[in-house]
Amino acid sequence: MSAPSPTPSAIRPPGRRDTVPILDGARIAILVAHEFEDIELLYPIMRLSEEGASVVVGTLPLSTPAHFHTRPWFADKPVTGRFGSTVPILVLAEGRRYTHRPIPDLRGDDFDAIIFPGGFSPDYLRTDPTTLDLAAAAYRAGKVVAAICHGPQVLISVDRRRGTDIVRGRRVTGYAATEDDLRNAGGDYEDVPAVRVGNVVTGRCPDDLPEFCQEVVAALASVPVR
Repeated sequence: MSAPSPTPSAIRPPGRRDTVPILDGARIAILVAHEFEDIELLYPIMRLSEEGASVVVGTLPLSTPAHFHTRPWFADKPVTGRFGSTVPILVLAEGRRYTHRPIPDLRGDDFDAIIFPGGFSPDYLRTDPTTLDLAAAAYRAGKVVAAICHGPQVLISVDRRRGTDIVRGRRVTGYAATEDDLRNAGGDYEDVPAVRVGNVVTGRCPDDLPEFCQEVVAALASVPVR
């Protein structure tokens, strides 16, 4: 005998939420450049916007030379991920889940968190003075600074070039290939899905995006570290 169908009162209408989204009013910047890890941009956009956050995707100017690009490049080529996703994102209507702005137009006071996905994008961003300034200002203001996969390499450069202690003296994680870099930068590397210490969140790899985003949400919601 099959189980009885749920009564209409037990079915939540599509699109209805029973509570206010956890991140209602939060403003998040996700910064990427050519050859970013596609899913590490797309997943956080969907997950964090679902919780009510306003997400801005920041990119370097299109004129930035693609020194680390592994495919043909031309001056007006959209910022493109390793697996072909572009910014603006073709499958997401800009203005609903995210908006897009050049990194030089961003101001630290406009955001509650800055996130750095991985891929080869960090190779560009860690040498960009504006990006380093934004991350350093966010950290010093007590805002959430988060990075996953190769993204923590940007944080290493912020420490070295802007005198912060985002990695130095802190438990962190990242892609396996970044372990030596993070240890040499003074970090206490842990081979775990995600680490949150204070206002800094780091994640290990694409498969750990759920845990990484959970910690970003918790940090923004000021939930005590477990």
